Amino acid sequence: MKKTMYCVTLIVTVASMFLINVPLFASDTDDRIESSAMKSYVFKTYLKGDDIQVTSQDGVVTLTGTVNEEYHKSLAKETVASLPGVKSVYNKLEVKEEAPAENSDAWLITKVKSTLLFHRNVSATGTEVYAKDGNITLKGEATSKAQKDLTTEYAEDVQGVKKVNNEMTVVAAAVKPAGTTIGKKMDSMIESIDDSSITALVKTTLLYHRSTSALDTTVETKDGVVTLGGKAGNAAEKDLAAKLVSDVHGVKKVINNMTV
Repeated sequence: MKKTMYCVTLIVTVASMFLINVPLFASDTDDRIESSAMKSYVFKTYLKGDDIQVTSQDGVVTLTGTVNEEYHKSLAKETVASLPGVKSVYNKLEVKEEAPAENSDAWLITKVKSTLLFHRNVSATGTEVYAKDGNITLKGEATSKAQKDLTTEYAEDVQGVKKVNNEMTVVAAAVKPAGTTIGKKMDSMIESIDDSSITALVKTTLLYHRSTSALDTTVETKDGVVTLGGKAGNAAEKDLAAKLVSDVHGVKKVINNMTV
């Protein structure tokens, strides 16, 4: 009898310890999710001017607050959704100002600027974007003809753009006294981009390019190496997806497992 009572007491004690530790473990995970989101490259770089609150409850995350641009909503959600321990994301973010009408000139300008912003081999800050009846004009400076041509290519592939007139001026890349170019300095900064941010940037990039927006693509990132899955309509679409992803900030390598 005493042995039976001892076993029952032991079971109850172990069970109570387990029940106590579960909430503590969940709380630690939730704290880590909330902290990781706010410290992510996307939140610190693209969303730094937004007022976003991240609340996690047992891995279920709710995003509240306001953002400056419509695409910031999806970018925030994709970043958080890629964090370890996140089960689902409720996106309750609101845009501060009314978004421009779809396919309007203002809408196209935002789309083109956003698309350029995700790629490292073009200069979003050095490119001025204008729109008139769906026709895009690019001005500003490019460090090479290749960069200028790539800027045109990316702008042409934005949904709704009819034509692109690139009036950018090609100038030599700035070089610091030690011989390190600004571009190389930025490349060294890319190494610190977290995997969740890279995944979010890759997904948003594929969505913004009309050539890949309809593809059923899965994205996984490990130490900067991006693995693409899903299905492409043909070999050209598969190759294009890999090309666009390889030029996203933080991507070190692309493993393309998409099927045709």
